[in-house]
Amino acid sequence: MSGTTTAAAGLRRRAAGAGANRWVVLVVLCVSLLLVALDATVLHVAVPAVTEDLKPGAIALLWIVDVYPLVCASLLILFGTLGDRVGRRRILLLGYALFGVASALAAAASSAEVLILARALLGVGGAMIMPATLSILRQVFPDRRERALAIGVWSAVAAVGAAVGPLLGGFLLEHFWWGSVFLVNIPLMLVSLPVGRLLLPESKGERDGPWDVVGALTAAAGLFGLVLGVKRLGGGEPAASPYTLVPLLLGVLLLVAFVRRQRRRPYPLVDLRMFARPAFSTAVGCIVLAMLALVGLELIAAQYLQLVLGLSPLQTGLRLLPLTIAAMAAGLAGARLLRRFGPRRTVCFGFCLTAVAVLMLTAMGGHDNTGLLLSGFVLLGFGLETTLFGAYESMLSEAPARQAGGAAAIGETSYQLGAGIGIALLGSVMNAAYAPGLTAVPGVPAPASAAAGHSLGEAYEVAGRLGGPAGAALRRAAKDSFVHGLHVTLLVSAGLLLLGAAMALRLPRAMQCEPAPVELPTPRGAERAPVSA
Repeated sequence: MSGTTTAAAGLRRRAAGAGANRWVVLVVLCVSLLLVALDATVLHVAVPAVTEDLKPGAIALLWIVDVYPLVCASLLILFGTLGDRVGRRRILLLGYALFGVASALAAAASSAEVLILARALLGVGGAMIMPATLSILRQVFPDRRERALAIGVWSAVAAVGAAVGPLLGGFLLEHFWWGSVFLVNIPLMLVSLPVGRLLLPESKGERDGPWDVVGALTAAAGLFGLVLGVKRLGGGEPAASPYTLVPLLLGVLLLVAFVRRQRRRPYPLVDLRMFARPAFSTAVGCIVLAMLALVGLELIAAQYLQLVLGLSPLQTGLRLLPLTIAAMAAGLAGARLLRRFGPRRTVCFGFCLTAVAVLMLTAMGGHDNTGLLLSGFVLLGFGLETTLFGAYESMLSEAPARQAGGAAAIGETSYQLGAGIGIALLGSVMNAAYAPGLTAVPGVPAPASAAAGHSLGEAYEVAGRLGGPAGAALRRAAKDSFVHGLHVTLLVSAGLLLLGAAMALRLPRAMQCEPAPVELPTPRGAERAPVSA
């Protein structure tokens, strides 16, 4: 064996030894993600208990629920790009610490204002953790085939966290007080901090030029306004309301100013040239469309299961469990699908399969059909996760390693914006299809019909107050109108998914897996040449 070959073999062995803990690193990163995903949904079932104990006003209660995702979405780009500059592990560990402190503050909150502050700090911690996990994953798994498997596991854990949150919250509320839904974070963070410090590698991007503080704050303020406006639309607020319109317009203007600033700067905070790469921009668009089409449906499906079929919250969670299990399976199988079929066919297949599932669910009616719901939710979970996995993997692989934090932040921001816009859009479609069916119910006064047209839950309350034949007629009409609105919303969602399938045709046909270069030692004065590992 020649000296050069021997040196290369030695370097490969040392590289393999250095990367032997990368799967342990993946476990640590997944624990981080699980906590953030849990905290996004665990409070939902605790809202009645919080309301009874702290007695917040309507606006304060809205902020208690919404401030966490709002702050988190706003700061993703700021902390993602800051991690590229000062160190991704450093930002992640700071996020761990802040998440633990904020969890303790939330659990001990004695007023609505303190709980809102704690939830906002949790959002800051989540914004530190989310892009850091993906960017470290990008660094630890330089081989694209292994990285695809790692992203599949990462996305499966995200699906588990979002689904387990309400179930865990319900269990804790049955045995403890509402603050216990936050205390569960503290022991996990106490373990994650030293383990992360010991095992996670530090990585940074290029440090050319100063970090654009003004650009980071402009992006944060713009995203805050945009997400706030979108959330108000999703909550049924009128689009012409100044409390909705002003944040939307300010958010858009600030984001336009941010884009123009980044184009002028020699060392931009986010290299917008990434969007010139068709695979990157297409992957981001696919993430937005997938969430836009489906997040609103999750809320509507939960209402259907509880208000139309009469299931309890626990039974509803169990009915939706096959969707989560199928999403986990898709995440774990995604790497093999991507290697065999390539990003284009994988993401396109995921969109089409999800559209088929959505169209299948249009057969839902006023009576329970367990087999239909089971098969529809399984296909929905597998298709959605296949789409998101393929899009995330393509986006991260197309982004330069030095911009991993910024790319991860763009992906997470797209996810949050798609979800918010989806709730607003599909919620509007649902309301437009639902309300007309309640305008002329025999025996029901016009004011009662107008109130019942706001939501199915409110219609049931009005029907209960009316009583007698009029109340029964209103209840039947509201139930039938809701099912009709659900069918219309499903059809619109299927159209968006097919649009996503068409968009996915711009992704690369094959998965390019170039081996990572190994740098050979050379005599002094000679040039270093990369050799394929």
